[in-house]
Amino acid sequence: MISDPIFIISMIGMAAVLVAWIISETKESYKDNFVANNSSMLSTIFGLMMLYSIFINAGDLSIVLLVGSVISLLVLLVGFFLQNNEIISSSRGYFIPIFLIFILRTFIYEPYQIPSGSMMPGLKVGDFLLVDKNSYGYKINRIGNPLSSQSDPQYGDVVVFVPQHNPVPYVKRLIGMPGDKIRIINKQVYVNDKPIKKTFYKTKEEQITKRYRDLSGKITSKESNVLVDYYYEEHGNRKFLTRNIRGENIQYPSEWTVPSGNYFVMGDNRDNSNDSTKDVGFVPRENFFGEASYLFMTWECWTCLPYFSRVGTIN
Repeated sequence: MISDPIFIISMIGMAAVLVAWIISETKESYKDNFVANNSSMLSTIFGLMMLYSIFINAGDLSIVLLVGSVISLLVLLVGFFLQNNEIISSSRGYFIPIFLIFILRTFIYEPYQIPSGSMMPGLKVGDFLLVDKNSYGYKINRIGNPLSSQSDPQYGDVVVFVPQHNPVPYVKRLIGMPGDKIRIINKQVYVNDKPIKKTFYKTKEEQITKRYRDLSGKITSKESNVLVDYYYEEHGNRKFLTRNIRGENIQYPSEWTVPSGNYFVMGDNRDNSNDSTKDVGFVPRENFFGEASYLFMTWECWTCLPYFSRVGTIN
């Protein structure tokens, strides 16, 4: 995010507008300056550019809010020093809401949107979640040791973390803790040689899209009907539904030993999830930044209307 040209331009633009505005408020000769006269419009444009950069790069808004809080506080102090009521009033109007949003988002709850179907059937694309930022310790940055000591992730938790290979946050189910031996045989997961309790729920015929890459490198898509088995699994204090596609992802038995300070995660959509069994690998403790605790809205596409029939706590 920081290296994105759009983000850099927006930061420089915001700084230039701020400096021009302060000068115009302290020197009469700068009152007719174009930047100063159009500071609201320009700051809105640069602010939207910054938000766009954060969105497309999955950036951490908390860091930007922290910087914004510090800058608005410094401008407020400058206003008191210069005894300029306009600077005091305007900067206070920015500092208070920015700081409150920073506190709420960083230390209490952060909204998160499900980007893929890896946690189906419990969570699906377009679900908006609240991530409890206090679950595993307070931290300002998404990656790093918590500022305070809290409980560690537990079996069955729906965890939100930043994988080592990608700066984009992921949401998965916590399966293994440090030192655990994880085995998967015929899609049955074992933790320390004990099978995760699994109860058959139903079988359903569904249509899925399969993508193939031919010899020329071209990717083609094909719709096909498959049988999908749903199971209730119990792990830790959680009971949840998992999804298995018959005939998909059939592999030889696999085994992993979770290193110290790391965790093993899987998606509930077992045959369609990039998790610790694939590229994600083990997740370091410092890469967790919260537990997904509440689903507050579903908004499947920009042209769709949001709905709230799925609102509730997350199992």
